[in-house]
Amino acid sequence: MLESNKQKVVVVGAGPVGALAALYAAGRGDAVEVYELRSDLRDPSTTPLNFTKSINLALSERGINSMRHTQCEGLIDAVLEETIPMHARMIHGRSKGGDLYQESQDQQFIRAVDRAGLNKRLLDSLEKMPNVTFHFNHKLTGADFSKNVAWFEQRGDAPKTDQPQSPSQPSPTKKEQRRAPEIEVSFDLLIGADGAHSAARYHMMKFARLNYQQEYIDTLWCEFQIPLSSAGNFKISPNHLHIWPGGEFMFIAIPSLDKSFTCTLFAPSTCFADLSKAPETNLLPFFETNFPGVSPNLITPKDLQSQFTSNPHLPLISIKCTPYHYTSSVVILGDAAHAMVPFYGQGMNAGLEDVRVLFDFLDLHGVYDPSPSTNGTTCAQARARALEEYTMQRTPDASAINDLALRNYTEMRASVTSPVYRLRKWVEESVNKYVPSLGWSTQYSRVSFENERYSEVERAVERQGRILMGVLAVGLVGVVGVGGAWAWRWNHARPTGRVVTRWLLWAAKRTEEYAR
Repeated sequence: MLESNKQKVVVVGAGPVGALAALYAAGRGDAVEVYELRSDLRDPSTTPLNFTKSINLALSERGINSMRHTQCEGLIDAVLEETIPMHARMIHGRSKGGDLYQESQDQQFIRAVDRAGLNKRLLDSLEKMPNVTFHFNHKLTGADFSKNVAWFEQRGDAPKTDQPQSPSQPSPTKKEQRRAPEIEVSFDLLIGADGAHSAARYHMMKFARLNYQQEYIDTLWCEFQIPLSSAGNFKISPNHLHIWPGGEFMFIAIPSLDKSFTCTLFAPSTCFADLSKAPETNLLPFFETNFPGVSPNLITPKDLQSQFTSNPHLPLISIKCTPYHYTSSVVILGDAAHAMVPFYGQGMNAGLEDVRVLFDFLDLHGVYDPSPSTNGTTCAQARARALEEYTMQRTPDASAINDLALRNYTEMRASVTSPVYRLRKWVEESVNKYVPSLGWSTQYSRVSFENERYSEVERAVERQGRILMGVLAVGLVGVVGVGGAWAWRWNHARPTGRVVTRWLLWAAKRTEEYAR
């Protein structure tokens, strides 16, 4: 039988993913210690790592399902009570005649959730568990994953130096003694959920042969706020994800519980640089041209300029790496393993799903099974096999959603207004609605409203695309063929018929190429 099914689990990072991982482990009886670089994240004075006051996220089925599997009484109901359903995208723009318009693109709903509020709910649930301890203001400074020990710097009010610490360093000098104290922590499993610039991943790379890919896309983002109306209500519909597509640029607005909207401007770095040269003269015309109706209708020009100049202009990073583990001692989850751009609203959802998938494998391999086993497997051996299978399954899935998120930026800022995009979306939704037995569904629906593996979603959508383009091509070729026969007869009767014939031949050639 397994030597022991109770582990000491150290979780690095107390954000939503780390907190959920701690809940899963504690619910299975593990002794859990949560270490967080910042102060208690429930304290309003704690500064977020991205230095923005607030951030609203999209919570969809994968994240909800992962929290549901904690079997933590009342958690999912409490979380959902503090969300706002967004039933559709609302596309904003200006018609050729100069009039403002907004157009709803209906879909199943996702939920707008405040990151801090969600984090608070998860930490409050953790705090009720007797086998969980919190250690805020603790920075991971080193780890030996062959001996299962880690070192944390206690970052309270003690004077600190910037010199990195290592257990192999010589005795400190008097100057070095002024730095914050360091503690040594042993563990059976360390779960790294400490974000894109993960210390856990950094120290794991010293032991695992880890392939790592990092890319900053040429897009920056800046946060804005649409305040309440003078009557104390939402200024625009709260049940939509609002999008102002601008080709190279995009502005989005997500509702908040206080009836304001958290908004984000996405644009190339060169655009931010140009606007920053003279925001008092450049910013308002830029918004009026690319995002009609935002200012002065929703945000005053004064507030628009103030928020642009005072809020940081932050980069977007995409990270892929593998493996996600080293032997039985460490595994990384969420942004630490696969940071992605935010254009599919799946970053947090994928991280929460990481937790569920990880513990599914730990359960599958009997890490928490107290029943006898005849193969003499130790808990560490079972855990090592579970982590290996987790890496094997999750790596292609994370890579797929990472790529889909990058491609979805083009859809959101440009394709949503394209007739071709709308036609394909309408066909796919119609087939799904009227012939559900075919299992046909849009890519967005598969990603946001189902729990199908991301890599399988990518393959299924590619197959659907080939079928759909083939059907459309056959139909267009038929139309062109009929038109060609008619044009041939007309060609002998009217001089303009030759022009029509040449156009039909060109259309047939383009259709054939598109089908291929």
